[in-house]
Amino acid sequence: MIVRINPFFALQDLGRRRFLAGTGATLSAAAVALMAGRPALAAGQGSKHDDLETDVRILNTALGAELEAIAAYAMGAGSGLLQKPVLDLAVQFQGHHKEHAAVLAKTIRKLGGTPVEAREHYQFPTDGLKTQNDVLGFAAGLERGAVSAYLGAVPLFRGRELASAAASILGDEAMHWAILRQALGQDPVPTAFMS
Repeated sequence: MIVRINPFFALQDLGRRRFLAGTGATLSAAAVALMAGRPALAAGQGSKHDDLETDVRILNTALGAELEAIAAYAMGAGSGLLQKPVLDLAVQFQGHHKEHAAVLAKTIRKLGGTPVEAREHYQFPTDGLKTQNDVLGFAAGLERGAVSAYLGAVPLFRGRELASAAASILGDEAMHWAILRQALGQDPVPTAFMS
């Protein structure tokens, strides 16, 4: 079964959010490639069903990361460490993650998959979060990891519309990372190229 997704729908609904971040550590593009079955993709082997399963697997990995980001921003917002303007920003970014998670889950269902669920508990480095800057640094690290993961995952999608939507999310991740860096007093765009 081939499912076509309107790229405008995908871009609009996916908004622009995140892909893969771990518990303070991030998954590399290589890890994304392994989870997505990159060797088979590189070899150009597999059926349309395999392609669909691969796309669903990548989307579920992204959904898992979005759910983790929602929890991370909730933890940061509830820490009592964020001042009003920064707290508002954290809540806004969390809202983006919620939008992306909802659309990713919907897309996974449309493709015949079962969306992953949020974990009951995430391991965040709460002992090391003593100041607003600590929370901002933690969030910036997650967003930077998301940028790298989306960058590695975009070419793995077999469906062009999904790759385009993921690239749109990558752009949002990069904007979040830049804003968080600026809030930390760092150069918001430290390099001309992302890797």
